[in-house]
Amino acid sequence: MNLKAHVLEVSQFGSGNGLPVLLLHEGLGSVAMWREFPEQLAAASARQVIAWSRKGYGSSDDFVGPYSPDFMHREADAAADLMQELGIDRAHVFGHSDGATIALLLAARHPHRVASLVLEAPHVFVEPMCLTAIEALGQVAGNGNMVARLGKYHRDAAAVFDQWHAIWTDPEFASWNIEAELGCITCPTLLIQGENDEFGTFEQIDRVAARLPQSRQLRLPNCGHSPHRDQEGAVLAASAAFMQEFANG
Repeated sequence: MNLKAHVLEVSQFGSGNGLPVLLLHEGLGSVAMWREFPEQLAAASARQVIAWSRKGYGSSDDFVGPYSPDFMHREADAAADLMQELGIDRAHVFGHSDGATIALLLAARHPHRVASLVLEAPHVFVEPMCLTAIEALGQVAGNGNMVARLGKYHRDAAAVFDQWHAIWTDPEFASWNIEAELGCITCPTLLIQGENDEFGTFEQIDRVAARLPQSRQLRLPNCGHSPHRDQEGAVLAASAAFMQEFANG
């Protein structure tokens, strides 16, 4: 799909009545890295699910960088632009990790676009444990294994990893925080966090909940940073039920 002279990889799964579900991938993610989850979510929710790879990810056009600390704000605006291009006035939005943060910013900056939020492992501030985990990934990437694995999902896996790793480990990014921007979000929100998440603690979703008193939490045992993989059944059931409760179409 061409979007303002850029080509984005967009995939649609399933069908159904009512508002669609938009999937916003993680910091190293893409359409393909969701694996079977989009089809399963479409079946569980009886809704069309739409996933895309952000610019520079998957098979989408190359990113022109480097990232700046406001990169997730800009991605939220890009998501709103894509919705307009696709003719989607409003949708339920499911985001994972960086994608969950982008979903929060989409709801804050373009509230009329979002019917509800389902957020896995969102980041609203930078935790030391997250930086430690990202630094460890950087060491793995140094021997080529990480980039080789990502090469199955991205046209330029090295660029994807380098730009993501560089911004998260940039000293200027250490003070990044979006909590103050969450107060204007009014849509229903489901917050999902694994108790064994190596990139964030429950404090992330607690801080979101403090700004969004209408939100709910799903804390999952035996679950790491990717609840839709580690606790797939629980995530599908909770997400489908939540979107149905707040369908609005």
